[in-house]
Amino acid sequence: MKDLAIYQTWMDRAIALAKLAGAAGEIPVGAVIVNAQGDAIGLGANYKERSQDPTAHAEVIAIREATKNLHDWHLTGCTLYVTLEPCPMCAGAILQSRLSTLVYGADDPKTGAIRTVTNLPDSPVSFHRLEVIAGIRERQCQELLRSWFEKLRISYIK
Repeated sequence: MKDLAIYQTWMDRAIALAKLAGAAGEIPVGAVIVNAQGDAIGLGANYKERSQDPTAHAEVIAIREATKNLHDWHLTGCTLYVTLEPCPMCAGAILQSRLSTLVYGADDPKTGAIRTVTNLPDSPVSFHRLEVIAGIRERQCQELLRSWFEKLRISYIK
């Protein structure tokens, strides 16, 4: 495992992006892709509601930006940091883009497709091996989601 401080630093950046998404009315999920040299090459935050695009998850947006910056869809050697365990769509995009490492904060007990509900990277449908590190800044990521959904429920009651 790489230096925990590096994981935490990049996850802090993803959390900041998630907070911006939450403030804009999106489910607060943020993502950062870092290349092998340690540079951020793709940033993403949920944008599904604002764009009316069901594929506008933080991970997909970060992957799109990273591939544009590299002029290549292969993200080999890159690491994705995301605040919430990816869903099946995002897990598929991660595998298709050949990301080397996934670092995520909170498990997703409803749609997690990395370890919690299903495990796409280790399943027979995966042609790509992905290093997965879970639980980085887990409490902060969980609390961000919990408090956002709590505020949403309160707004429905009013």
